[in-house]
Amino acid sequence: MSVIPMISIGSVIPDLVIIVVVGFSLYYGQFFGTIFGAFAGLFFDLVSGGVLGSAMFAKTIGGFIAGYFYNENKIDYNTSSMFFLLIVFLTAAINSFFYLLLTSSEIKLTTSYLILEQGILPGIYTTFFALPVIIYNQRRKGL
Repeated sequence: MSVIPMISIGSVIPDLVIIVVVGFSLYYGQFFGTIFGAFAGLFFDLVSGGVLGSAMFAKTIGGFIAGYFYNENKIDYNTSSMFFLLIVFLTAAINSFFYLLLTSSEIKLTTSYLILEQGILPGIYTTFFALPVIIYNQRRKGL
């Protein structure tokens, strides 16, 4: 937990937990990805001391969305190609959006701020940290 503030850029923080949730969802399916997202979010809430249930809700939605891309015949492709980065970006952006929506106490939040600065930018930054996953999977599978 103490390493994350050192890799943040301004107020944009990568969500490394969502990368694991996406990977789990792509390997085991939507149902198990949703359940894993809920447990990962609950653990994150308990460890971080934030609003209880906010990360649990956001990561549950993240696991559910990533599970849509599950196909037992394309597990290797989905986890070792650029398609994985697209899934991580989409899931991380939606996860960040819902997390901020539930935890923010600011009244002046605009839709463009929520979507751009707290959805898309963290999604892009989280996707950058997912690059080693596809590089590892490509080398492991010899693609």
